[in-house]
Amino acid sequence: MTHTTEALREEHAEPVNKRETRSLYKKRVPIYPKSIKGHFRRIKWTFLTILLGIYYVVPWLRWDRGPNAPDQAVLIDFPARRFYFFFIEIWPQEVYYLTGILILAALGLFAVTSMFGRLWCAWGCPQTVWTDLFLWVEHQIEGDRSARIRLDKAAWSPSKVGKKAFKHVVWIMISAATGGAWVFYFADAPTLARDIVLFQAPAAAWLTIGFLTLSTYLLAGHAREQVCTYMCPYARFQAAMLDEQSLIVTYRSDRGEPRGKYKRGESLENRGHCISCNQCVVVCPTGIDIRDGQQLECINCGLCIDACNRVMDGVGFPRGLIALDTLSNVESRRKGGKDTFRLIRGRTVVYSSIMLVVGGIMLFGLISRSPLDINVLRDRNPLFVALSDGSIRNAYTFKIINKLHDTRTYSLSVKGLSGAEISVAGGVAPDKKFTVAPDKLASYRIFLKVDREALENEATDIEFVLTDSVSGTEATYDSVFRGPDR
Repeated sequence: MTHTTEALREEHAEPVNKRETRSLYKKRVPIYPKSIKGHFRRIKWTFLTILLGIYYVVPWLRWDRGPNAPDQAVLIDFPARRFYFFFIEIWPQEVYYLTGILILAALGLFAVTSMFGRLWCAWGCPQTVWTDLFLWVEHQIEGDRSARIRLDKAAWSPSKVGKKAFKHVVWIMISAATGGAWVFYFADAPTLARDIVLFQAPAAAWLTIGFLTLSTYLLAGHAREQVCTYMCPYARFQAAMLDEQSLIVTYRSDRGEPRGKYKRGESLENRGHCISCNQCVVVCPTGIDIRDGQQLECINCGLCIDACNRVMDGVGFPRGLIALDTLSNVESRRKGGKDTFRLIRGRTVVYSSIMLVVGGIMLFGLISRSPLDINVLRDRNPLFVALSDGSIRNAYTFKIINKLHDTRTYSLSVKGLSGAEISVAGGVAPDKKFTVAPDKLASYRIFLKVDREALENEATDIEFVLTDSVSGTEATYDSVFRGPDR
């Protein structure tokens, strides 16, 4: 019995040298998108032109903030720890505005996606914009889809080497311009541009330009659709924001099926309008078949709509076999119903409401914020000092932030502690007058002294009041004065 079992095992066992080794990684199949003209293609070119124009032009815009402030309209000034956006100036302690902007951006993306699908991916995403630009360069140098396929399959020749080299040189030039423009947002653009030309720019600028040049070249020139499919998290969770009322690029299967080849003049009985030309597939920048339904690779660009409409015009069928539509409409037409689109529904109301609240809070904060701010930190070691004259003294680190672009003088007073005397270490602020340079933070070490008999408790709540000597603007800060246990 044992020998029989072993014999069967040996008979059915596959020889080790004949076993097939299967890889878990699928090699990328190159995608050669075909160029197409149409309504959505024009929209993409329009957005590409506008967005690239904004990206390259904005650092050169000027904004007069006075003699003591930079005049670049949009500037992220790391050395001075400021962010300038036209008339708005954000300080490090106001980082919550950045948080608000990120919240608004995320909610805006969610709201737009729930209503109109992945419009950001289609027209606004940097990956889409630069990939479109790189594809246009490739098309101009190597030809359209069929020409590029033939070129890649052809043997290497001087013509092929020349075209490939020229394409990559142009890609690298565009990538370098991308990185070069980005660094202008972090320094005065004319000054940095001169330093770059003279090779006097700081190392950080060269490293940033180099990194962005390499990343743009790799992502837009080589990775392309793989960024949208595998690297971008948005494609993975977009389904949570879509519903049957979302207006997305949709193959109208109720009209297109059953599909099949078609010759002009044939009967349309028992068949749909889809003629299986596959033009919607060859123009897709991610290489999907929109007829397979909603897919995470689809960026909602609409190029398949342009391609399908051209085919429909050619065979004499109505346009719109592929169109911006909702899944609920497709199902409704199957049942003989009418098309509907509800823009206002639960999730869009929630997204819009939160955006209004966050935006309102930020706007109120910007309008009501004071040009003067103070911060007080009381010494904890020791909690207090008993002086020889019987009085008690506390020490504080006192910081004044002057957000105006001219020098200001301030006076300091204390509320909540009668008879308190204020002094400043080193005597740098005589008569309790503090002078702060424009758009600067000044730090002082101050001492507060009071008679022991004036203290009723171990801890006394006090309020520091700093007053602008010119405008009368006040800034207050609540603190505490510590003394011995009564």
